[in-house]
Amino acid sequence: MSKKVLVLGEVRDHTLRNVSFETIAAGKIAAEGGEIVAVLVGDSVKDSAEAMIHYGADRVITVENEKLKDYTPDGYSQALLAVIDQEKPEGIIFGHTALGKDLSPKLAAKLNTGLISDATYVEEAGGNIVFTRPIYSGKAFEKKIITDGILFATIRPNNIPPLEKDESRTGDVTSLDVDVKDLRTIVKEVIRKATEGVDLAEAKIIVAGGRGVKSSEGFEPLKQLADVLGAAVGASRGACDADYCDYSLQIGQTGKVVTPDLYIACGISGAIQHLAGMSNSKVIVAINKDPEANIFKVADYGIVGDLFAVVPLLAEEFKKMQVHS
Repeated sequence: MSKKVLVLGEVRDHTLRNVSFETIAAGKIAAEGGEIVAVLVGDSVKDSAEAMIHYGADRVITVENEKLKDYTPDGYSQALLAVIDQEKPEGIIFGHTALGKDLSPKLAAKLNTGLISDATYVEEAGGNIVFTRPIYSGKAFEKKIITDGILFATIRPNNIPPLEKDESRTGDVTSLDVDVKDLRTIVKEVIRKATEGVDLAEAKIIVAGGRGVKSSEGFEPLKQLADVLGAAVGASRGACDADYCDYSLQIGQTGKVVTPDLYIACGISGAIQHLAGMSNSKVIVAINKDPEANIFKVADYGIVGDLFAVVPLLAEEFKKMQVHS
């Protein structure tokens, strides 16, 4: 049975996050041939509407208001509830991002419907839309369906491939005026941590360091390898606790959960809390001096050696490959 599915596009610094296109792909499966309506919320988001259509959205609704310049749960809730009231969708898909994780349960409560969070796979089976999500820190998976109310789910970034971009696709772009009022939270200023390079949450390749890097300077070879590969730099909690790097780079149960195509773990022992944040990476390469390190149990490829010798060698070899390609 075809459905109308609402998907949320996330705009950061006037650029759509990749997860926005992944929600469209998930929405297509959930809609079963129905309509995909993308929603963009902010103070200046209209320029991003066309890209949503090129990646598979049938229509785009923009809600623009100066009070929506920065995310607040009150402001975004008012905007999205107005769209939901107008469109009356049978399904809603968000990205399982910081914004999505905060906003989706609030909306689900207001809509009096269930919520499936952090789905990594969506399929149609037995007449139902089935969402697969990890549990117990990624040690097991469960399949969930919505039996009543609006189908509402969040999807983990980097798990559901976006549809092929088609610049010939066209669709209506409309705006909805929402009187955003009675905000309990007002953002006065946003001070961003200085993170260089690729966004960790959406990176296809991640080079991560643990206590084995020994110091903040020890991250320099990792950053050089990341530059060669066009990768993001991450870290274990141990490296963050030791003040080798900022906590914004932390990957693990109490940090970011990532699923890149390639994860290179350098000097990371493989504590269960760290594995919870990266064990679903498509290919894992571990570099560690200790052949008994737990990280080798989940790695697809392991290198027993000193990361300060191995990482520069890898960077040089990848440089040569780029020159000859």
